[in-house]
Amino acid sequence: MSAKLVEIEPRELKFTFEVKKQSSCAVHLANISDQYVAFKVKTTSPKKYCVRPNIGIIKPKSTCDFTVTMQAQRSAPSEMQCKDKFLIQSTVVSFGTTEEDITPGMFAKDSGMYIEENKLKVVLISPPHSPVLLPVNGVSKQEGSYDTSIQKEKMLSGIENLPPTHKLSKDVEDPPKVVEDMELSPSNDVINSPTKYVEPRLVKDLEGTKLKSLKDIEELKSKMNTLDSELIEAESTIIKLKEERSTTIQEKERLKQELAVLRRKNGVRRVQVGFPALFVCMVALTSLAIGYLLRV
Repeated sequence: MSAKLVEIEPRELKFTFEVKKQSSCAVHLANISDQYVAFKVKTTSPKKYCVRPNIGIIKPKSTCDFTVTMQAQRSAPSEMQCKDKFLIQSTVVSFGTTEEDITPGMFAKDSGMYIEENKLKVVLISPPHSPVLLPVNGVSKQEGSYDTSIQKEKMLSGIENLPPTHKLSKDVEDPPKVVEDMELSPSNDVINSPTKYVEPRLVKDLEGTKLKSLKDIEELKSKMNTLDSELIEAESTIIKLKEERSTTIQEKERLKQELAVLRRKNGVRRVQVGFPALFVCMVALTSLAIGYLLRV
């Protein structure tokens, strides 16, 4: 199968780049075939971008949009050049397929299915600087002179200067919201501004965290001491039980010996009970002799 499945607009992802700010770009997909088409979005920098949705189903002759968000960056790239790329894979699926039915194996090259791939480049655009006119004593005053001078220095040197300190502190107060997604979701770590200003609220939070950590350490120490004392008591109990067991064994042996002695004594007594056979014979003979003499 070689027929084209989807049309993509735009062919380049253009982001208005500003330090410490997010930027988004919408992509429009159109299914020009007569079948259900599943798509998947990949990128060379998954921690830098967030795609919503990064997978989906497009019905025949229908369209679908997804949004690519570039997370806030600490500094601008050299000469505003970006080598990041996006890959949009699309393949034909059976009628009635839903997003829950999409699996990674559908887009594997060894699956035997036709997979259409479209690559999109990333283009960074400098933000437009529009001066703000504010009336001062009835005369309009141009407030963007400082930004204009920065823009001139950037054009002359080719290097973008850092924004003013007050702007950085504002960005620290309102950090960008990190959007969670599937496999293309960026890191949840928020990059702090490289400014020397530290908010009192942040210092207070750090102190509270430190105090909480110290309290937790003290509780752990007390629990360890309690466990040590219980362990010592258990060891002493085990020693006592061993001593009692040894004493019990000795007492048992002594009772066995006494029982053997008693059994021997009972045997001797049973032998001595009654008259010996010789004595009985002598008595019988004597009785016969006396009877004979009496008859005579």
